[in-house]
Amino acid sequence: MDQHSDEFEGLEQSSEFAAVPDAFQRLWTPHRMVYIQDGQQPHPDDCPFCLAPGMTDEKALIVARGKHAYVLLNLFPYNSGHLLVCPYRHIATYDEASPEEIAEIGSLTQVAMRVLKAVSHCDGFNIGMNQGRIAGAGIAGHLHQHIVPRWALDSNFFPIIAGTKAIPRLLGDVRREVAGGWPTDQS
Repeated sequence: MDQHSDEFEGLEQSSEFAAVPDAFQRLWTPHRMVYIQDGQQPHPDDCPFCLAPGMTDEKALIVARGKHAYVLLNLFPYNSGHLLVCPYRHIATYDEASPEEIAEIGSLTQVAMRVLKAVSHCDGFNIGMNQGRIAGAGIAGHLHQHIVPRWALDSNFFPIIAGTKAIPRLLGDVRREVAGGWPTDQS
């Protein structure tokens, strides 16, 4: 036993469970249950992605508008500059999108990546769509793609230990910076 073994006395050891051990470490995050449980979806009449295009860009945090889709900041970002690309139409899944919507979502995603690299100097991205409530979509009724900029060493245990995500920039400031960096011929 090492010098710290007494710190872990009484904790469950996964090697003692009735299962074949694997190479994965588990980080238990019970606070995330609020996002998983029923009742977290807005009423279709209150869909924030349907309401946003009718607001000013500043109020809705929109950074760019296209013909079939638009880009806005995530109101609850994982990192500064966390963008969402949404079709204007209220559709739930990618297979319901028209070819024009798919093309523009892809094009806006590429431009968003270039703009974020230029204005925030990020080192990489997480890009993806959660399709349906069961897959973790925060707004399951309206398709949206996440673009999360990442930097070396941007992850820490603050969200796990304190249930808090530290976002170093204000949403309005980030919106102005990203919108200001967006090429005028790409919206």
